[in-house]
Amino acid sequence: MLSITFVDTPRVRAANLSGFMRWTTWVLIALLALVQYPLWWGRGGVLKVQELERQVAAQKASNDLLRERNERLEGEVRDLAKGQQAVEERARYDLGMIRSNEIFVQVESNRQPDSVGAEPRGNAPPSAAPVKTPAP
Repeated sequence: MLSITFVDTPRVRAANLSGFMRWTTWVLIALLALVQYPLWWGRGGVLKVQELERQVAAQKASNDLLRERNERLEGEVRDLAKGQQAVEERARYDLGMIRSNEIFVQVESNRQPDSVGAEPRGNAPPSAAPVKTPAP
């Protein structure tokens, strides 16, 4: 008759436990990698969130610039709707218009600057301004 005996020594137990631990460690590492992939590269991953945050910051900066421009334009529209003075100023500077009782005088300087980038000497820079004449 054949008899089977199991040897249960601490060394055999450690060898069996070591194989089980090695297998368990690799399974846990694989599960950790599977969980990390969507965290970093998935649809709502860290990299995608950072890119979206950069886009939001750029859009906010653009919105701020446009908001300032809109406020300036709104003030200009308010001024134009409110008074004749703003319309007159616009007509003078943008369209070059003058009143019927004014004479347009433009002063030009023929002098060259003393050095590169220097302004010509004198009391005032060349300018163009309407001069009022007395009414007849």
